[in-house]
Amino acid sequence: MKPRSVRLCIYPKDIQRITGKSERYSRNLIHNIKSALGKEEHQVLTVQEFCTYMGLPFEAVKEPIRD
Repeated sequence: MKPRSVRLCIYPKDIQRITGKSERYSRNLIHNIKSALGKEEHQVLTVQEFCTYMGLPFEAVKEPIRD
């Protein structure tokens, strides 16, 4: 059986699962993090960048975002 992998980028639905907040909150959070990191609109936010910004350990975040 093939091992399950963790995606590199994070989406609003993932943030909803992690924080328990709404989709709008999640989209706004992604926008705020991208702005703080100086990313452009077309660039994706990685799971690691999200964890660093939110102060969350990667190990705690990787389980809810598995495909």
